[in-house]
Amino acid sequence: MSKIQITQLKSRIGATKPQKATLDALGLRKINKTVLHTQCPAIMGMVTKVKHLVKVETL
Repeated sequence: MSKIQITQLKSRIGATKPQKATLDALGLRKINKTVLHTQCPAIMGMVTKVKHLVKVETL
């Protein structure tokens, strides 16, 4: 499986509770924080829920 790099670009202020929980589950807590995850359906589903707050790059 390939790896993806997820970076939080926008603030979580104003986001709904489920979106904040999704950011926490991804390991994103601050703006410009970057995490690496394997590209799987569960992770991609979480990214879809917060796509307006993050940037995704394939490695």
